[in-house]
Amino acid sequence: MLTRNNLHCAKRIVVKVGTSTLTYATGKLNFLRIEKLVRELSDLANQGKEIILVTSGAVGAGMDRLGLKEKPKTIPEKQAAAAIGQGILMHTYEKIFAEYGQIVAQVLLTREDSVNRRRYTNSRNTLLSLLSMGVIPIINENDAVAVDELKIGDNDTLSAMVASIIDADLLIILSDVDGLFTKNPQEFPDAELITEITDITPEIESIAGGAGTLRGTGGMHTKIQAAKIAVNSGVAMLIASGSHEGVLRRILCGEIIGTIFLSKENRLQIRKRWLAFGARIHGAVFIDSGCENAIVSGGSSLLAPGITGVDGYFEQGNTIRICTAGGREIARGIANYGSEDIKKIMGVHTNEISDILGHKPYDEIVHRDNMVPLV
Repeated sequence: MLTRNNLHCAKRIVVKVGTSTLTYATGKLNFLRIEKLVRELSDLANQGKEIILVTSGAVGAGMDRLGLKEKPKTIPEKQAAAAIGQGILMHTYEKIFAEYGQIVAQVLLTREDSVNRRRYTNSRNTLLSLLSMGVIPIINENDAVAVDELKIGDNDTLSAMVASIIDADLLIILSDVDGLFTKNPQEFPDAELITEITDITPEIESIAGGAGTLRGTGGMHTKIQAAKIAVNSGVAMLIASGSHEGVLRRILCGEIIGTIFLSKENRLQIRKRWLAFGARIHGAVFIDSGCENAIVSGGSSLLAPGITGVDGYFEQGNTIRICTAGGREIARGIANYGSEDIKKIMGVHTNEISDILGHKPYDEIVHRDNMVPLV
């Protein structure tokens, strides 16, 4: 397991860089910072490390070319800016990486590439092939066509998904913040940096703030969600400011920079990773404390007696969230019953299901083999 002391051992590293790190306050590209980032990544590649870059900035680059001062507010306008900016951004990267002798490849992904199991596998195979050829994949969401992604709007989640897909050792998110603080440092001068997190508790999640900068779309909340994906996939994650000189080198040397989220020791199997973080979520069920303990501690299946509520509409075979009474998500899994049927049988003994529904195809609402604990 990677810790601060052995980050230099990381072989496969995903680096995500945000719009606020790549651009000036004017919205124009910060070529000096991009050049320094590329130089560091190229140096790591020369050391024999496998590097994947997840980059924001396409919409920002398009805004600059179009002379826009504020981010477009409609989806078509954002897509137009992304279509223009993607080529500009990629040309910039390709030119600078080439100066350091590196070959790069553009990979545009959408949420559909993770929701569809076959496309998830294809994405993995493509990225692993590029790495085996010594190529540095440069990944972005396909903002020009992916409406849902622009609505969600965060490459933090994308970078965590990529790290999970390719079995990365380390995910580094470079942002305009130094890491996770005990309080909002912009409002509270006495806020302290949390340098290491071993467990993403409800308290940690509550610390996370809301939206990001005017140029970016992510906030600390999205980074915490990305960390949950990463650590449950066996990937250590670190958040640091992209403005620090030589930030990647200093991180891999073990310097106390940013906030590190230590990974869970056991990587989820590829299928379960897709189930937990790739499959589309259709709804949720809420459970009592006894059922929560059985799932978290004993790896039990979810049975009807422990269910106290249902949220949303879903059908048999859909992936759903399993949440505590307080709303904390503790697992995801494939439902054996639709939401309407679960509402009728929640809280009742398994033996009563057939009397209520007229049939009982399964004893379990979610079988443990089709469930992924997230705590």
